[in-house]
Amino acid sequence: MLEDDELRNMFKIESAEHIQRLEEGFLRLETEPENAVLLDEAFREAHSLKGAARMLGLTDVEKVSHRIEDVLGSARKGSVPLSAEVIDHLCKGLDVLGNLVKEAVTGEPSGVIVSQALEWLKNIPENSVQRLETNEAKSKIKNQKSKIEEPQDIAPTSEPRGTAFGDFRIDTIRVETNRLDKLMAQTGELNVTKLRIAQRLKDINDILTIWENLSKNILDFELRNSEYLNQKSKIKNQKSPIEKFGLLLNTLKNGLYEDSSRLDLITAELLEIIGRIRLLPMSTIFNLFQRMVRDLANDQAKEIRLVIEGGETAADKRIIEELKDPLMHMVRNAIDHGIEKPDERARKNKPRTGTITLKAYQTPANVVIEVNDDGQGLDMEAIKRAAVKRKMLNEHEIFGMTPAQAQSLIFVSGVSTSTFVSEVSGRGVGLDVVRANVERLKGTIRIESSPDMGCAISIQLPLTLATSRVMLVTVDNMKYALPVEHIQTSCLINRHKIFTIGGRKTIVFEKLPIPVADLADLLELRGANPGFTGHILQSASIFCIIISTGADKLGLFVDELLDEQDVVLKQYSSILKRARNISGSTILGSGEVCMVLNPDDLIKSASKKNTLNAAEEPVEAAETRKSILVAEDSITVRTQMKRILEGAGYDVAVAVDGLDAYNKLEDRHFDALVSDVMMPNMSGLDLAEKIRQNKKYKEMPVILVTSLASDEDRKRGLEAGANAYITKHSFDQKILLDTLGRLI
Repeated sequence: MLEDDELRNMFKIESAEHIQRLEEGFLRLETEPENAVLLDEAFREAHSLKGAARMLGLTDVEKVSHRIEDVLGSARKGSVPLSAEVIDHLCKGLDVLGNLVKEAVTGEPSGVIVSQALEWLKNIPENSVQRLETNEAKSKIKNQKSKIEEPQDIAPTSEPRGTAFGDFRIDTIRVETNRLDKLMAQTGELNVTKLRIAQRLKDINDILTIWENLSKNILDFELRNSEYLNQKSKIKNQKSPIEKFGLLLNTLKNGLYEDSSRLDLITAELLEIIGRIRLLPMSTIFNLFQRMVRDLANDQAKEIRLVIEGGETAADKRIIEELKDPLMHMVRNAIDHGIEKPDERARKNKPRTGTITLKAYQTPANVVIEVNDDGQGLDMEAIKRAAVKRKMLNEHEIFGMTPAQAQSLIFVSGVSTSTFVSEVSGRGVGLDVVRANVERLKGTIRIESSPDMGCAISIQLPLTLATSRVMLVTVDNMKYALPVEHIQTSCLINRHKIFTIGGRKTIVFEKLPIPVADLADLLELRGANPGFTGHILQSASIFCIIISTGADKLGLFVDELLDEQDVVLKQYSSILKRARNISGSTILGSGEVCMVLNPDDLIKSASKKNTLNAAEEPVEAAETRKSILVAEDSITVRTQMKRILEGAGYDVAVAVDGLDAYNKLEDRHFDALVSDVMMPNMSGLDLAEKIRQNKKYKEMPVILVTSLASDEDRKRGLEAGANAYITKHSFDQKILLDTLGRLI
C-alpha cells in the first residue's frame, strides 16, 4: 500500500482513468480491429499506467501493464490479430490490474497470483498468431488455443462487472479548467449582484424615511381637522391607504433584508469553495526548475544549489500558470549573471557553491514569491548608463531617482548592460516579460540588490483573481477605485504641513518624508489649473491616501473617501492594450462604471510630473518670502530644518555655528533666527545675547531649538533674549511654523 496520502489519491484517480480508457478502447477495437488510431491510444494508455506504477514502486502493477503493452505493441506491428479472443484476454487483464491497483490504494489483499497472470498473458501472442489462409493452419491455431487453460485464480476477488452497482461511487472527477474559470467569473458577478441588492435595500430605507415623514404630516392634518376625524371614527377597523402602503413597505424591507443576508452567505461560501478548488501548491512550478538549474550550472562551469522554501503554499491556478515564464527568466538571469564562477567566489571569500532560493509564503491578503541569489548583485551605474544611452531617461531624471526606482530599470524593455543582459538570460527583454505578467496578475514587483551580496526579487500577488477589494474615492465628482492591498493608510492632512523637498510636495508620515500629489492632476482632470490650487486652498484639511508599491510611497489628495467594496475587475479589450494609470474598470452596486487605478503607474506619473516641474518654482515669490537664518552644527538637523522651512514658503540660509550665524547677519537682512544652543565657537545663548546687544537686530525674533529641556535651561534661554524655546525630543514642525507665524 502506498504510504503517501497525496500520491495515493493521485494514483487512484490516474489509474482509474487509464483503466477506463483502456477498456473503452478494447471494446471499440473489437469492432474496429483495423483502427490504427484507437490502437495507438490504447498503447499510450498502457504505457502511461506502467510509467506511473514504476515511479511509485508498484512492481506488480508495472509488470501486468507492461505485458498488456507488449500485446498491444505486437498488434501494432501486425503480428497479433485483435480477435475477440485476444480482446477477451486483454479485458480480463484489466480486471487483474484493477485488483492490483485496489490493493495498492487500500491495502486490501487482492489474492492475485501475479506470476500466473503474467504467464497466462504471455501466451496470448502465441495463441493469436496471424491467421493462415489454409484450413490446416486455422485448425492448428485452434488446437493450440484449446491447450491453454485459463487459470481460475488470476483475480479471485474480482466480480463480474456491473454486479456491484449498489456500491458504485465516484469520489473525484476531472473538470476542464476553462469551466472552472467561467464558474469563478460568474461567482464574481454574483458578488456584484449582492452589492446591487444591498443598494436596493438602502433605497427601500430611503423610501421608508419619506413615508414616515409623509405619515407624520398626514397625522398633523388629521389632528387639525375635526370633521375628518369624525368621518374616520365612523369607519372602524379599516386601515387607510397610507397605512397599508407603510405595511407593504416594511414587509418588502424585511423580505429584502432576509434575501440579502442569505445571498451574502451563499456568495461568500461559493467564492471560498471555488477559490479552494482552483488552489494548487507552488511546488507545482518550483519543482520544474531543479533540472534547469543543474543543466545551466554545468554548461557555465558553475556550482549552484537550488533551495525551495514554502512549496506547500497554495495559489490560484492562473497565478501558477502565469508565473512559470517570469520565474524562469529570473532564475536563468540569476544563474547566468548573478552567481559568480567558483574561483571568483573563492577570491571574494564566499562559498564556491552559489545558492538560489525560491521561496513562497502567504500574507492575509497576498501570495509572495521571492527569488534570491547570493551572487554579485546589480551594477547600478551600468544600468543607468544603458538607460541614458538608449535615451529612455535623461541625466536629470537619472539623478533624481531613488535607489528602488533605479533598480527597477532592469524591468524596462530595451534596457540592457553587458553585465546583466544577454541572449541567454534576457535582462531587458525577459525581465520586461516579468513585469508585464505580474501587472496582468494585479501584482507588484520589488527588487533589492547589494554589491557582492546578491539580488532579491519579490513578487506580491493577490490570493484570488476573481474579485478585488478596492477603496472608492471621488475626484471632481467622479468615482475612482484604488486596490486596498496597495493602500497603507488614509488620513486628513492640514495644508500647512505640506512642504517642498527638491521641488516635490511632501508630507511627513511616521517620521518619514512622503511625496504627495493631487490625484486630479495625475489623471489630468485639471489641466488648466495644475498643482494644489483647487480644493487644498479651499479648506484647511484634505483627504490623503498613502499608497505603496514595494519601497515606493505616494500620498494622493482626493475630494472624498466613500467606501470599501469587493468588485470584479474588467480587463482591457484587445483594442485598448494599455491605459496609463488605469488597471481596468468595474461596475459598482449602483450600476455605475468605475475606473480601477494602477498604483504603480500613479507613483511613476507623480515622479515624472515632479521631475518636469521641479524648475518651475515661481521666481517672483522668492522676492516676497520671509527670510530665516538657521544656526545648527548638525548637518542632518540643519538639512531637515531647512527643508521644513522651505516647504512652508520661507527663504532659508544656514550657518554651521553661532559665530558663522552672526557673520551672516552682517551680510544680509533676516526676518528671524532659528538656532541650536550647544554649538562650537559660539553657543546659541551667546548668539542670542550678542544679537540683543546690537540695536540693528534687537527686534528680530530668535527661536532656540535644543535638546536641553529642563526648566533652568528654558529660563537661561529666555534671559538670553530668545522669543521661543522648543525642545528637540518633542519637536513638531507645526509648533515651529506656528511660532514663526506669530513672531514674524
